Amino acid sequence: MTGNSAIPSPPPPSGLAWRHWGIIAVIIATSSLALHLLGRVLICACGTIKLWQGDPLSAENSQQLADWYTPSHVLHGLLFYLGARYLLPGRNLGTRLLAATAIEAAWEVFENTSFIIERYRSVTVSLGYYGDSIINSGMDIVAMVMGFLIAARAPVWASIALLIAAELFVGYAIRDNLALNIIMLVWPLEAIRVWQAGG
Repeated sequence: MTGNSAIPSPPPPSGLAWRHWGIIAVIIATSSLALHLLGRVLICACGTIKLWQGDPLSAENSQQLADWYTPSHVLHGLLFYLGARYLLPGRNLGTRLLAATAIEAAWEVFENTSFIIERYRSVTVSLGYYGDSIINSGMDIVAMVMGFLIAARAPVWASIALLIAAELFVGYAIRDNLALNIIMLVWPLEAIRVWQAGG
């Protein structure tokens, strides 16, 4: 060994390196550009940026940094982590996280196409939904990353408990959650729609 020889440092135990965070930033930037090309606004048309928007029927819903649908994206992360463990068994945590981030970003773009927006408006109570702002979409991806990392570090029972608690709490608060959102998007039920509308 010479004095100029560099000893490569071992990868971090978590399997995450700075390059992974850089690629995640590129994925978010790419999805943001795609959303811009789809005509999505950068921030709420109201001209303000808020940390939290608590009225799911407000025109500012899906426009601010976080809202009642943010927990759903955290749950995406929990579920993506579980899926990645089984579908990518030979890959490290960083690679699995990149795959999950790419899927989430792709969904954010697809969710903001006119096809999905009109689907939401026609089969759910979200009559005033016109798509996400770019900043809201970016934060949804960040929420997924948070959920993924929680699942990577927490016991399985804690992830399951968080998923159930979040679904019950959000469902009670706004009569909607991840499970109901999927049902109404894929196989809408009139009984659920009436209940969500306050019937």
